[in-house]
Amino acid sequence: MNDVLDIVVVTYVIYKLMMIVRGTKAVQLIKGISIILVSWFLSGFFGLKTLQFLLNQIITYGLLGIIIIFQPELRRGLEHLGRTSNLFGRTSTSDEDKQRQMIEAIVSSAQYMSKRRIGALIAIERDTGLNEYVETGIRMDSHITSQLIINLFIPNTPLHDGAMIIQDGKIAAAACYLPLSESPHIDKALGTRHRAAIGVSEVTDSVTLTVSEETGAVSLAIAGRLYRELDEEALRNKLIQELVIEEKETTLSFFNKKGGDK
Repeated sequence: MNDVLDIVVVTYVIYKLMMIVRGTKAVQLIKGISIILVSWFLSGFFGLKTLQFLLNQIITYGLLGIIIIFQPELRRGLEHLGRTSNLFGRTSTSDEDKQRQMIEAIVSSAQYMSKRRIGALIAIERDTGLNEYVETGIRMDSHITSQLIINLFIPNTPLHDGAMIIQDGKIAAAACYLPLSESPHIDKALGTRHRAAIGVSEVTDSVTLTVSEETGAVSLAIAGRLYRELDEEALRNKLIQELVIEEKETTLSFFNKKGGDK
């Protein structure tokens, strides 16, 4: 039983680490480390002493460089692992309240912009990191309010063009660039904003909201699928389902499965 529990916990931690680094610079770091380790193993296998010596020096002194260069990603990863909501299968009341306040601010601003046909693109980070896209925009690290969201997307203002990214309950950055979907099945009537929303949802687990400046329609992109023309109540319910309820179900299902292995 102890061996099973050990394997389950280690697997879960590795999985969470992989989800954290996806969409960040750390992905390239992991690829580089993998190449170095494979090269080190092969150099020892084939007796290439000079190459192995050089690789030993890189491995020995490279660790310090990794810690310095990727300090923000490492800190963020440790913060994720330290959250009780992720490790112990429950979300605290205060965390849930913050999530619901964020949802209300997003819904309120979306309705305001929809009525006035103000285009908007908002990506909400979940487990998969969006730092790669945050770095393409203007850093903000601001508290979320409907007034601030609306103000950022007012036409002809410096930050209105591009995506707003929400991380850890805050507006991390604005005017960010998101990857465009290349799917041939997307409605030709949809523009760049919707293609960007679908694109980022294809490569991450983010929930991405769009407001069409042509029609005022509000949509959500989740896992490569676009939920179109959502009214206020449907938008609120979908956000709660994805950002509050689903998080609880995911963590609880993991620990329920672990209990079933007894």
